[in-house]
Amino acid sequence: MIRGIPTPAQGRLKAGALLLAILFLAGPGVEIPAAAYATPENFTHLAETISPAVVNIRTVKTLKGGGRVFRHFDNPFGNDNADPFKEFFDRFFGDDGPRRDFKQRSLGSGFIIDKEGYIVTNNHVIEDADEIQVKLNDGDEFDAEIIGRDPSTDLALIKVEADDDLPVVRMGDSDRLKVGQWVLAIGSPFGLEHTVTAGIVSAKGRTIGSGPYDDFIQTDASINPGNSGGPLLNMAGEVVGINTAIIASGQGIGFAVPVNMARNVIDQLKRRGEVTRGWLGVAIQDLSPELADYYGLDEGQGGVLVTEVFKGDPADKAGIQARDVITLVDGRKVETTRELTRLIAGIGVGDRTKIHVIRDGRKKTFTVEIAKREEARITAHRPRPEKEDRLGIRVGEITPETARSFNMREDDGVVVTDVASGGKGAEAGLRAGDVIKEINHKPIRSVNDYTEAVDAVDAGEEIQFFIRRADMGFLVIKLTQ
Repeated sequence: MIRGIPTPAQGRLKAGALLLAILFLAGPGVEIPAAAYATPENFTHLAETISPAVVNIRTVKTLKGGGRVFRHFDNPFGNDNADPFKEFFDRFFGDDGPRRDFKQRSLGSGFIIDKEGYIVTNNHVIEDADEIQVKLNDGDEFDAEIIGRDPSTDLALIKVEADDDLPVVRMGDSDRLKVGQWVLAIGSPFGLEHTVTAGIVSAKGRTIGSGPYDDFIQTDASINPGNSGGPLLNMAGEVVGINTAIIASGQGIGFAVPVNMARNVIDQLKRRGEVTRGWLGVAIQDLSPELADYYGLDEGQGGVLVTEVFKGDPADKAGIQARDVITLVDGRKVETTRELTRLIAGIGVGDRTKIHVIRDGRKKTFTVEIAKREEARITAHRPRPEKEDRLGIRVGEITPETARSFNMREDDGVVVTDVASGGKGAEAGLRAGDVIKEINHKPIRSVNDYTEAVDAVDAGEEIQFFIRRADMGFLVIKLTQ
């Protein structure tokens, strides 16, 4: 052996000693998961088995007027700021200098899911491509066509025509994936074809701000540009994720779309060439502890607050109202807005589903016929200031003119038009533009309602303002009279 590097036999002895130590420390009656015994000695067999079904994807797209006449050459200086020709062109031609269309080439990865030649990859790998070429591990190359794309999840399905059956991968179950389990990534980082990297699942359910369906698997298996669209595999050789994203300067951190989310998307792309998602027709927000307390919800009960119901859409037709708290969808518990969005999106258009809500402390159930999802039309508005009380708050009526001027949807409540600096309202967190809907559970529909509600609270007692704030939805703000 080389000094400092244990032989395989020594490595196994150390691993066994470590496991015995774990068992001793855990104590009797503690079950050690099977994964604790499954530390791989190497990944050779797995890599050899799966690599034939992983492909390198090369695309060419035309950028119209995308650059100066020489821009289609690679810039050896790394960026435009270091380009010695930049000053020349800017001085003599400016931004309107001679430009021409040029071909942009890019690389990505994918994997074959059936013998007919269907290949899963990322949407950003093939989006707007004029040419798509797929290269297999054995060197065979094919032209590919786009079957369908889903920008919302950054997934795409392409297809090649081959004379012989192609090698395929098996789909796993990403819900069974545990943090700390070993995973393998195969792809073409920086164009280096069929590169194999290994690591563990660092986290699940990650939100990175890429869209409404963020639910990424985070891994420390090295993922770099060119890995996009390649598979993330468990130790059984099953695909548990599609490698999709990295964070700039976040070395060692990569993200994959869970295969259980991708499965329905891939199936729809294969059958119809597009993805259709369910639409409930509500604006929603997560419940803060203050809101949960205001509604009298039990700790850990969960739920999502409906902030707005769009007229004529499924929720409105079924009878769901703003300020309902949705707790269950077809018996499945809802705890966050993202969970609700994903659940509704996965229900077929025209299907009927049961939505359980809490309204005024009572449970209600509605049967909703799901429609096709459309982009939500929620706009942030800020009314102009228009009268100041002992709390340092000025409020005004919401008139039809006010609502029309500021495109407000509110039909009840009063608008906070000004908050005095240093007053009780400002210290509690009230802002100009907040719409006060209730005070201590009493509906507020006018300035008179507001005045009566505030006057009814004795000095030293608590006031709870139930408000709506642009971009944030419903909030509860507490202050002492």
